[in-house]
Amino acid sequence: PEETVTSSFASFIHAVRPEHLSKTVCHRSKRMILDSIGVGLVGSTTHVFDIALQYCRELYSSVAVSSVYGKPGVKLSPTLAAFTNGVATHSMDFDDTWHPATHPSGAVLPALLAASQMLPPSTKPNGMDFLLAFNVGLEVQGRLMHFSTEAHDIPKRFHPPSVVGTMGSAAATAKLLSLSTAQCAHALGIAASLAGAPMANAATQAKPLHIGNATRLGFEAALLAARGMEANPFILDDIPGCSGFSAFYSVYQPKPLSTPRDHHEFLLEKQDIAFKRFPAHLGMHWVVDAALSVRNLFINYAGSFSPSLIRTIVLKIPVSKYINRPFPSSEHQARHSFQFNACTALLDGEVGFSSFTESNIHRQELRELLDKVVVEHPEDNMANFDKMYGEVALLLHSGDVLTGKCDTFYGHWRKPLSKESLLKKFRSNASHVLPEGKIETIITMVDNLENLSDSSQL
Repeated sequence: PEETVTSSFASFIHAVRPEHLSKTVCHRSKRMILDSIGVGLVGSTTHVFDIALQYCRELYSSVAVSSVYGKPGVKLSPTLAAFTNGVATHSMDFDDTWHPATHPSGAVLPALLAASQMLPPSTKPNGMDFLLAFNVGLEVQGRLMHFSTEAHDIPKRFHPPSVVGTMGSAAATAKLLSLSTAQCAHALGIAASLAGAPMANAATQAKPLHIGNATRLGFEAALLAARGMEANPFILDDIPGCSGFSAFYSVYQPKPLSTPRDHHEFLLEKQDIAFKRFPAHLGMHWVVDAALSVRNLFINYAGSFSPSLIRTIVLKIPVSKYINRPFPSSEHQARHSFQFNACTALLDGEVGFSSFTESNIHRQELRELLDKVVVEHPEDNMANFDKMYGEVALLLHSGDVLTGKCDTFYGHWRKPLSKESLLKKFRSNASHVLPEGKIETIITMVDNLENLSDSSQL
């Protein structure tokens, strides 16, 4: 039969081999795995994680073989472990972000960790198998996002990882389970019927469920395909009058994914990842760096940070309704508020875990700063993580104006975190639930993942 876009993706998943991974791709993806584990570990200390874990433990009974982040001795069925760990990964909005916009690691890694523990001893995947499956999950997500120009901008209708992440999880798990080409195609088709979540649930406790469901449901799609369930074999193709994956995009132009032979250039080779320095929506990192810059100017100007000298705070940000929140009243709203993060950076000189506690969110001095904020949307400031900028201007009662601007924050794919910074973040996150010895063991294991004989040890 004639090759279709869907069949080309299935052929790629089935045929790609470890030798197709370049040193750059291995290096970057191992950084992502380490960061995602750390974010998941610290995420296991959150209230929304506790809700998800209690739900899984009380309402479901099954063979419990897969581990849960931050809970030694606690095991769940593989798909529920993937779900719970996915929730942990996104519980603080601290996980990695790609371009076009999505959170790629959290939608894939928990499924692979759970699946590795699920498989019998005689078929345990080694570290290189694991690394390859992880990159298959990334590649499928990236390719799908490049099928539509809509995906390049900050989303408005649906949360991208709930869609492309589900597909990526299905592809990654299908690879790890060594499904046939036909089964890989069916896994993608099944996953498409399990995908999607509206942006209206951003800045709520429901948002972490998007990642939890993506990694779990993609996993389940692969398991169903392995057991013989079939789906539309043209799910990724653009067929007039019958939407497949194109249902998620009004502009959709799919292209085949070539079957790797001697060489395959993964998207991660060309497009690095963004790692967050503090637990909040990616857009916040621009305004925080701009606010810290103008804060330093203000201290040089006045000798100290004195809010009483400020008449107006002007934020120049892109148009994006769900992260334009003048007076957030909860932890999750605060993580999605340009105004809150800019004013917190001005007031405290930093943004971190404690910034999003109930007491800090409702401080009177912070409220007084928020009252002074005026938002502007310059035409050249696009709602696009590759093109946007953040600008914070302080209009003083004296008539002077001080301005800080950030085009590329530290941690962005154009300005990657150093190895030292990434390790510092991981150690800080993991230390909330693990002793130092285990933290260092994980670092060593991920760094040498391609030499690991049994990936379930991770």
